[in-house]
Amino acid sequence: MDIKEFIRNVPDFPRKGIQFKDITPLLANGQALRFVIKSLADEFRDKDIELVVGPEARGFLIGAPLAYELGAGFVPVRKEGKLPYHTLKGEYTLEYGEDKLEIHTDSIKKGQKVLIVDDLLATGGTIKTVVDLVEKLEGNIVGLAFLIELGFLEGRKVLARYDVRSLLEF
Repeated sequence: MDIKEFIRNVPDFPRKGIQFKDITPLLANGQALRFVIKSLADEFRDKDIELVVGPEARGFLIGAPLAYELGAGFVPVRKEGKLPYHTLKGEYTLEYGEDKLEIHTDSIKKGQKVLIVDDLLATGGTIKTVVDLVEKLEGNIVGLAFLIELGFLEGRKVLARYDVRSLLEF
């Protein structure tokens, strides 16, 4: 299946000069969504993943069904102030701003095999922050999975010591 046909380009969003990759057409197509989840799962099916970790919000949309497909748990990483229990906080820079992410301190046990998932790899800042949070909780990061990678932004370089896999590259 050519899943690129389900990715919509939105120019100048969220600000001028950004070419946003909109995955909502893909999410709205059951066959395309199923193909993406199964394809990502197949990349890591033999790795005994215990937890899938996904950042807010599109990481939830890919991560939760991927966790289900792998028979793993799902751990959300949220924007600052959104989680109700004790948290660890990490700060990061986007290609168009700065933000903070948090994870529950009891969400990952030492040595658990973790797959970190998001819809898009751009500069790597968001996922590097998630990686740092997981490592502070002593999770064993088995891989990083993305639906889309913007290769020209070279985010993969920031994550060079990890097994990074993407279904599409722009």
